[in-house]
Amino acid sequence: MSATKGRLLCVVATLCGCLSVALVAQDRSKPPTLGPPSTLTLPSIQKRALSNGLPVWVIENHEVPLVQVNLVIRAGSGDDPAGKFGLSSLTAAMLDEGAGTRSSLQIADAVEFLGATLSTTSGFDASAVRMNVPVARLADALPVMADVVLRPTFPDADLNRLRQERLTALLQARDEPESIAPMAFARLVFGPTHRYGTGAMGTNATLKAFTAADLRAFHLAHYQPARSTFVVVGDIIADVAVSLLEKQFGGWKNAATASRVEVPAALQLSRGEIVLVDVPGAAQSQIRIGWVGVSRSTPDFAAIQVLNTILGGSFTSRLNQNLREEHGYTYGASSRFEMRLSPGAFVAGAGVQSDKTAESIREFFNELNGISKPIGEEELGKAENYMALSFPGQFETSSDLAANLEELIAYNLPENYFAQYVPRIRAITANELQKVAGRYIQPSRFVVVVVGDRKVIEPGVRALNLGPVRAMTVDEALGP
Repeated sequence: MSATKGRLLCVVATLCGCLSVALVAQDRSKPPTLGPPSTLTLPSIQKRALSNGLPVWVIENHEVPLVQVNLVIRAGSGDDPAGKFGLSSLTAAMLDEGAGTRSSLQIADAVEFLGATLSTTSGFDASAVRMNVPVARLADALPVMADVVLRPTFPDADLNRLRQERLTALLQARDEPESIAPMAFARLVFGPTHRYGTGAMGTNATLKAFTAADLRAFHLAHYQPARSTFVVVGDIIADVAVSLLEKQFGGWKNAATASRVEVPAALQLSRGEIVLVDVPGAAQSQIRIGWVGVSRSTPDFAAIQVLNTILGGSFTSRLNQNLREEHGYTYGASSRFEMRLSPGAFVAGAGVQSDKTAESIREFFNELNGISKPIGEEELGKAENYMALSFPGQFETSSDLAANLEELIAYNLPENYFAQYVPRIRAITANELQKVAGRYIQPSRFVVVVVGDRKVIEPGVRALNLGPVRAMTVDEALGP
């Protein structure tokens, strides 16, 4: 990434307006209880549309004279064609490398002159173009944003530069156990042909093959009003926001393309195994344990969130307290469910001392097996309090709020989702946690990926007798 583009990604968070948050506090001198639910009060969403049907969601927040304008496109790495993994990510990265009549440097200069920031991004389920700008300069900044969204030029020189940067990053990752571990884990859990088995950036082969024509075709097929929504948060009247957007985006037309195809659910693992990826001389072992998890639409979402908070989703979680605080094997151990439109992974992991690799794996399995046992009311209450009281912090700035609204759009969540989040969390019972733990955390079927010095770690790992053990080189684990 260039220094100029790096400057574009900086967000002046201290200038963004804060939202009104009301919490019903509990007596912290007593053991945590379910108590009355905390409430999160957010401004209402004013839903409008441009003449071409493009939805516009506006939240007025007049505390600070800034406006956050995000365009969310329901297309991402999950939409990459077979054999072209990495196309969505590279397309999004190239949007501001030349657009309309401006070069990448001219775009950067124009944005900087207006006191704004402009960024482009792509995830597995959606892409976005985001701009933060003083309200007085919004009318001048929107034409630049419109060029980036509607008229990217995909210049060959910049494409080749970004391509080389990504190829270099992939090459460097093969020397870093902390990078090898998640890539190898994804490939082993999902397989090399499934989209989730390869990172959003793609592979050496796909990156080398991409042309500007490929990026233009992806942009034409997926960057359309029918797949997009504007989110506007800040010091602006809704009617004014819609009028300004209409001037720049009202003429944007839909192309005749095929409907979006969801990523197919991956086959679940049927038996566990341990895979040792050999990195001679590695000072640490990187451990990743898990299997195929759940999609974002799962009805068990709230229960899973509480369960994972207890297991590995907070500093005081069981995994971190065991491996870091009690045994000192690692600086931090955690777990998470990667929830996407299709089921992502459940993964627990840590970087641990090489000479404590086997002991660390044993403690991981102690906690993974133990989470299916009944959870006490005190531990449940502590987790629910943590989630409820930390939740409002996700809405402190206008950019925070806009980013959260993107989640509603990408996953088609109800408008009252955030207002109902804390009550749903508070309503989870210990019995529900035991059920979801038994359903989604089955350690006997997990793959264990250990990236480290094989000659140091293999004897101890095999002695655990957790299942079949096989060794792989980095090239075998990651593919070409």
